[in-house]
Amino acid sequence: MISNYNNLSTPGPDKLLWSYLKSILKHDEYLINIINIANACINLGHWPAHFKRLSTIVIPKLNKQSYDLPKSFRPIILLNMLGKLIKKVIGERLQFQVAANDFIHLSQLGDLKFKSTIDAGIALIHIIYSGCVKNISTSTLAFDITQFFPSLNHHLLTHILQKAGFDICIVNFFTNYLIDRKTNYLWNNFSSPIFDINIGVGQGSALSPFLYILENCLKNLNIPVSIISFINNGLFISQNKSFDISNSCLFCSYNVITKLLDKFGLIVEHSKTEVFHFNRSYSPFNPPPLDLSSIGGSVLTPKNLWKYLGFVIK
Repeated sequence: MISNYNNLSTPGPDKLLWSYLKSILKHDEYLINIINIANACINLGHWPAHFKRLSTIVIPKLNKQSYDLPKSFRPIILLNMLGKLIKKVIGERLQFQVAANDFIHLSQLGDLKFKSTIDAGIALIHIIYSGCVKNISTSTLAFDITQFFPSLNHHLLTHILQKAGFDICIVNFFTNYLIDRKTNYLWNNFSSPIFDINIGVGQGSALSPFLYILENCLKNLNIPVSIISFINNGLFISQNKSFDISNSCLFCSYNVITKLLDKFGLIVEHSKTEVFHFNRSYSPFNPPPLDLSSIGGSVLTPKNLWKYLGFVIK
């Protein structure tokens, strides 16, 4: 696994590079010691304070009209390198255990082994063409969760692990992993004092079980749509003879999901919500707009060109 990591990745507070660890792990004696550390962390339910010391680089997002709001920036968390390696190994174990317990909803295609944006694109195209075969139209509603990773609630994450049926050692480890974390913030040449972190996880964290919360809750939700999810955004899909019926289904589902996420302390970024329709006809068609204004959104006019997860659809 470690052979795939870039030797030029920015190091964390310990200033170690992957190239150093790759050299060290060539020796069986050192490799065994690191494995013993990882096993001890799990068995004792403890994450050493050295690994809880982080650095956070604040990077402005491109092409923003204003940089007066926090959402115009992306925080990148840098971890101590040995802790990062052990965390990735533990994350791999957690993912396989979650999959074995059938806790991952089939619609979740993000941040999972052997799944990618290509799978999401193929799944969407298959659904659209299957609708064409049945002579029904396909309508989609894409939504984005704002400040997803920095907003995750630690108590909720621990509860998710318990509900997933993890061993008490895993739950205790993860609970300890989340507390007493500290970071300083780096922005250009500025370096802040050290602050405590009591909410959120690093973007793309290998130990973030929240990636499965939405899909797990959707197992028990009675919503009239299908869903594809990719980490911090989702796609509702409705197939009907009438665009008006599809819009009603999308409206209902969007209302449910925004209220559900609000209970989790998360917010759907309405300004990024988009609607797109697919029709078997090759001639121009004018589907009706989707009015989300009564539930906090806006009136969405279907576009002729749609960019989603790196795909351009028209």
